[in-house]
Amino acid sequence: MLRAWLELARISNLPTVWTNVAAGWLVMGGGWDARLGWLLLAGSLLYTGGMILNDAADVKFDREHRRERPIPSGRVRCDVAWIVGLLMLWAGMRVAVSWGGGANVWTVAALVVAILFYDLYHKPWSGAVWVMGACRTLLVLMAASALGDPAAGDGDPAEGAVLRHALGLGAYIVGLTLVARAESAPGGVSPLARIFARMLLLAPALLALAAVLGAPTRLVPTIGLVLLFLVWTEGCLRLIRRGGPAIGRAVGWLLAGIPLVDALAVGQVSLPLAAGFVALAPLLRLWQRWIAAT
Repeated sequence: MLRAWLELARISNLPTVWTNVAAGWLVMGGGWDARLGWLLLAGSLLYTGGMILNDAADVKFDREHRRERPIPSGRVRCDVAWIVGLLMLWAGMRVAVSWGGGANVWTVAALVVAILFYDLYHKPWSGAVWVMGACRTLLVLMAASALGDPAAGDGDPAEGAVLRHALGLGAYIVGLTLVARAESAPGGVSPLARIFARMLLLAPALLALAAVLGAPTRLVPTIGLVLLFLVWTEGCLRLIRRGGPAIGRAVGWLLAGIPLVDALAVGQVSLPLAAGFVALAPLLRLWQRWIAAT
């Protein structure tokens, strides 16, 4: 029973939520206090609730195409999944806003709406991949909003850094999906579409380099992190080009690489913390062997 719920929640991706939240908080200037813990809990509840609802909304499709999933296989009841998922979203929102997190209520509300919209419409509408990217963007902004307003655009360097990272992370999520789709499309896609997808995937590295061009002391360590990120993503792209089952494995690697994206931003605040984020990526890939990431 426990394993069925862990599969439903795609629990192997949960640490990427923690690095997203921590990155938003740390880049915004937050320290190690209780509010970060509350925000990590809120992010965990929102992610897990969203993943459970994702399967609950997909139950008709899964009964035809993925009967091994927890709901169509009978290991988890669909009505129970709906109840648990919605309760988790409600609890996550309350924790983020009222129960210790102190995040901006409108940012959190936008995140919840994005999660629900994606869960309900990602199957019939291919453009929902942009909503999926927005979920990660809003997750970073949620954490940062407990300390300020990154979307205000009032010239604060920390707010600008958080906004760049949030947008770069969202682009990475959209990019990895579009790259996988481009390689698996039966008739192929145009070269321009492939280039666009890869530019989105590499957006975090480009934004990180642009942020430190005027700061020589941070340029060398940032270049090091960018090179690690590029080596990781290039390895994934080569795997994707093999086609077939290799595409799914590559997507798993790219999802495990989300902490590398966060490391690009955190490295501008603390290199030791960025190194910890980097070390997490291969561990997540190992965890995916126990619980699949997709």
